[in-house]
Amino acid sequence: MDGPETTEGVARLWAVAEGLARSAAAVRGGVASRVPPLLFFTDPDRTPRPWETAATLPPGAGVVYRAFGRPEALETGLRLRTVTRNRGLKLLVGLDADLADRIGADGLHLPERALSAAWSLSGRRPDWILTGAVHSVEAALTARYLDAVVLSPIFPAGGRSADRAALGLAALTRASTGPVPVIALGGITPESAQILSGSGAAGLAAIGALTDPVGR
Repeated sequence: MDGPETTEGVARLWAVAEGLARSAAAVRGGVASRVPPLLFFTDPDRTPRPWETAATLPPGAGVVYRAFGRPEALETGLRLRTVTRNRGLKLLVGLDADLADRIGADGLHLPERALSAAWSLSGRRPDWILTGAVHSVEAALTARYLDAVVLSPIFPAGGRSADRAALGLAALTRASTGPVPVIALGGITPESAQILSGSGAAGLAAIGALTDPVGR
């Protein structure tokens, strides 16, 4: 497949993520989640050209496109859709169902404040992959009508999670006993990801580890 090569750091994250997904599926009776095991979360400030990062992800990974109402949302979304289709990636849109429809996304990612919309969305758009952000064990354990929850921050993180205390490995393990698969986000690097084996998490999500050349 044409495009930039996957770096060593991203390949290491992908290997860990695939291992977590296999283990989580085995615990859940061999049923694999529809959610890709490795998710790249975009951010208009930290990842102004997210399509370039998407082009380096391994086939089977996913992108969560968070436009946060920026005026270039549609243009960027369409560029991402082209790259993700060519690369064999799933594309989810943060919160904005209209934008997801317009760019032909594969699903929607809901912030914690909007998780109540999961029930109606799962009925109206059963073809969509639905994920939701959670920031506590309790929220993860009570989530419903989602294909996975993204729990953060697991480790100390930057960006929009910098003001939240890290939840830690024990919290991730407890959250992963709930009815919905859990994706770990926050402070995820090729190094920190190694200690998540056996946590029950179904995959990984990251921003800096997938975009920062130093982190690769």
